[in-house]
Order: sequence, then structure tokens, then C-alpha cells
Amino acid sequence: MRILFVVPYPIGKAASQRFRFEQYFEVLKEQGIDYSLKPFLREEIWNILYLPGRFPRKALAILGGLLRRFALLFQLGDVDVVFIHREATPIGPPFFEYFAARWLKKKIIYDFDDAIWIPNYSEANSSFSFLKGYANVKHICKWVWKISCGNDYLCQYARNFNPTAEIVCNPTTIDTENLHNRVKNQDSEKLVIGWTGSHSTIRYIHELIPVLQTLEQEFDFDFMVISDIPPVLDLKSLVFRKWKKDTEIEDLLAFNIGVMPLLDDKWAQGKCGFKALQYMALGIPALVSPVGVNTRIVDDGVNGYICTTPEDWERALRKLLCNREELKRLSVNTRVKIETAYSVRSNSPNFLQILGQK
Repeated sequence: MRILFVVPYPIGKAASQRFRFEQYFEVLKEQGIDYSLKPFLREEIWNILYLPGRFPRKALAILGGLLRRFALLFQLGDVDVVFIHREATPIGPPFFEYFAARWLKKKIIYDFDDAIWIPNYSEANSSFSFLKGYANVKHICKWVWKISCGNDYLCQYARNFNPTAEIVCNPTTIDTENLHNRVKNQDSEKLVIGWTGSHSTIRYIHELIPVLQTLEQEFDFDFMVISDIPPVLDLKSLVFRKWKKDTEIEDLLAFNIGVMPLLDDKWAQGKCGFKALQYMALGIPALVSPVGVNTRIVDDGVNGYICTTPEDWERALRKLLCNREELKRLSVNTRVKIETAYSVRSNSPNFLQILGQK
């Protein structure tokens, strides 16, 4: 069996790819499955993609990617399954998906882990936003063999356009054996409340600022943000750490408590709880908004807290800042939840079945 992964980004660079299918490559090898990966963007362009300006270079990179996608259509002869993550091309009509499915009759698995039909783009690339084919998602859903979605909300959207296709809830998972394979020591002297994410989601932190400002007056803690750019937040406890793949786990282990605030909108409902999964895999209790899959991942009072109002956030944070034993109790339970329900090992049978393997 030969599988071709048609993806937006270079291997090992984007979280959505790393934690949805790249970490299953070893599983595929064990099963004797041959696979290859074709990214739209080359690594040198990925490195400048979210930087302002550089429009000529970005435009040439997009053109080059489109040409490579067209050429790829003539290389699908011996491919058994085409696994497309999010989109084959970031702009224009979905010509690759259409011709691969309708003309070449290839079995296509369409995978997405966000509400990618809703306009959402970085300020640095807003000039290209009008070229994005947000409506492509519903058309691609109609043409494909199977659809792999990160949560039930996304599955329901896909089902509206292809009720006869096999639509599988394939959660984002954590490799608890080879990557997130350490557990936080909750005896650290100074407590750290932490958040990690890209610049595009930093806005969700803003609702926590008044809560953290209040707690700063009573407790000595750090509020650490791990991201690609420094945030501008009116907090004396703020500590910034630039995200780096090589130090990702070590940096996250600085957290005692992980927070994941979200606004309850359609975009957030499509999120797959990745921050909470990362925190909990490392023995870090997660405090989350009750949006999307968060209420499935976090069991309130067992391995974290679900916080709806500012009062909930303050109450939960205050409890953990005051009570180290409660923090340790939650910490033990977090790891168990991820290993049993959201790990690569626990989800491997589901992933292989999506690919057509029993």
C-alpha cells in the first residue's frame, strides 16, 4: 500500500501536521505501509511566511507551489490513497482535489482540524486573503472517499456536504512515549501559570488579564507565554519565551498550570484542544473555557478545571496558587487521561482504520 500525504507545510514545522499524522509515520513503517509527503511550501518560504512584507518572494513561492501541484497530478499512478491535510493549495479553486478525485478516481482522505471554511488569516498576509478559497472546503468534502476531522463539530459540518462518505472523528493526539514523555515536578519553588500558542491566538489571553492583575497583588507567580512573537500584555508577572521546536517540551515543563481561554465562536468551536492536550500529557493541570472539545478533554475537578466566567478563572487559579497538594492531585490524573484517550498509542487503531487498514 502506498500513501501520499499532500500537505501545506514542510515536515516537522506545523503543529497541525506534527500532531495529526506525522507522529504516526513510525506506526506506518511498522505496518509495512509505504508513504511519501509533498508539502506546498518549501522550508525557506515557511521561515518568512508570517513576517511582514516580502510580497514578491511570497508570490513566487505560491506560483511555484501551484506548478508543483499541477505536476503532481501526473505522478499519482501507483498511489493507493491520497491524504490531503487542510488543502492541497492555499489559494484559488481546489483543482488538485477535483482532478485527483473525479478524473483520476483516487481514494482521497480529507483531513482538517479547524473550522477552515471561516476566514482567518494573519495580518502579515492579509493582502493575499482575497485569494483564499474558504468555500473550497464544502466542495472537497463532496468529492472525497473519507473525511477525517478533529472533533464532532467539524464532522457535522462535513456531513452536511457528503452524508454518504465515511466521516471519522480523528482527534489530535500526543506522542507520550517519544516526545511528551516527561512529567512536571510540581515541587518547584515559584509557581508558573503558562500559555502557549501562535500570535494568531494570543488575543484569547486578553480576557484573563484582569484576573491575573488581581492575583498579582496577592501571589508571587510568573505568567509565561510561549509563542512566536512577544505579546503586549499589562502584567508585571509576564515572562516571554520564544517557541522553538528543539526546546518545546523543556519550555512547557516550566509551567505548573496551563491555561486555555477561548471565546465561544464558530472558529473556536472547531478547535481540537491541542493546548490542553500538551499540558496534560506533561502532568500540567489544564484550566480551559467550555468551548469545543475542551469539556471532553478536561474532567472538571479531576485533571483540571472548566472556567466559564472571570470569577471561575480567579477561583480556580487562586485554589491552585494556595494549595500545592491539590495541584499535585490534578497533575497525576492529567497524564492518565491523555495516555488512555488522546495518545498516539491509544489512537493508532483508529488512524490505521481511516487509511483502510483493519
